Amino acid sequence: MSALVHTLHVLLAGVWLGSVAFTTFVVSPALEAMKWSEPERVAARSVIGRQFARVGIVNLVLLLLFAVLDGFSRGFGPLLYVEYALLVLVFGFVAVHGAYFGRRLVDLAEAEKRAGSDGEARALAERRRALQRLSLRVSHLNLLISAAVVALAVNA
Repeated sequence: MSALVHTLHVLLAGVWLGSVAFTTFVVSPALEAMKWSEPERVAARSVIGRQFARVGIVNLVLLLLFAVLDGFSRGFGPLLYVEYALLVLVFGFVAVHGAYFGRRLVDLAEAEKRAGSDGEARALAERRRALQRLSLRVSHLNLLISAAVVALAVNA
């Protein structure tokens, strides 16, 4: 039973990392290549993000559950405790990404479309691009932490 729990723990960590890598390195660049306006891309990314959140949160909860079960079945050690701390960070990044970045980017894109002047539209677009750059940095950090979670899951 211990080997099965550990295998599922590692598999769930790998699925999480793969999904984050896929959205970062495939979905985002594909959206950038589309000949849509920036507000249209933001809207599409928001729909994708909401769908990803439905699937991703289940994966993360199962990953945490099997990480804890792995500790019970094989013994808790320092690597598992570090993994648990990193998983808390990942949960935090996911929450912030959805609750703040996603909603704020959609709001800025909508305001940009409704802007009364070119100057106002440019100012809103610049704020949106700055927030997108920050969001991308958070995504890259989440990707790195997720890779560390996989490494810890394998070695725990």
